[in-house]
Amino acid sequence: MTPQKTCILTVLAALALAPAAMAAPSASVPASGRLAFDVIRKDRDIGDYVVTFRGTGDDLSVEIATDVRVKVPVIGVSAYRFVQTSTETWRGGQLASLASRTDDNGTPHDIRVGATNLVPASLWNADILQSSAVLNTIDGSMDAISVSNLGTESISTGSGPVQATHYTIRGGLQRDLWYAGATLVHVRFAAEDGSQIDYVLK
Repeated sequence: MTPQKTCILTVLAALALAPAAMAAPSASVPASGRLAFDVIRKDRDIGDYVVTFRGTGDDLSVEIATDVRVKVPVIGVSAYRFVQTSTETWRGGQLASLASRTDDNGTPHDIRVGATNLVPASLWNADILQSSAVLNTIDGSMDAISVSNLGTESISTGSGPVQATHYTIRGGLQRDLWYAGATLVHVRFAAEDGSQIDYVLK
């Protein structure tokens, strides 16, 4: 059985355990129709995370692009690269399909998933905060999670500080997320080498 078929079967088997979406995804779409973040590690800009929304109401097409490159100091060659492009199609507030292609430092992943109640781990959708499991957008598996609300904080963005609610996600996905209302404004997590990665809203 191919890895792609295995991923799809894993997702289908998980549907019985998947939580229903708790809110309209459209609430997380900014008026500009676009979220763009600089990816920061050790005070260096190492890439971009961009989410582009098309459609109206709860019928959305969401295109997500991540391009991260960590270079070795002095010699300047690429030491690590993560590139992912994905498209989520939402119908009536539910994920109708997801297609994702990932190059994880030379390891390719190519998945296609049909309708599911799982919220993708693409982070833009505040429904993730009401979920006990998410769809892994790299390999199509299901990750169990728990979510905690740490309260309101001031978070820096390219347009100045904003008041946002800080949430921690733990389990199969480890992330700290800040939302202003239902809009994602900051992401933080630990890289495999222990360094801190921040997605800073432009």
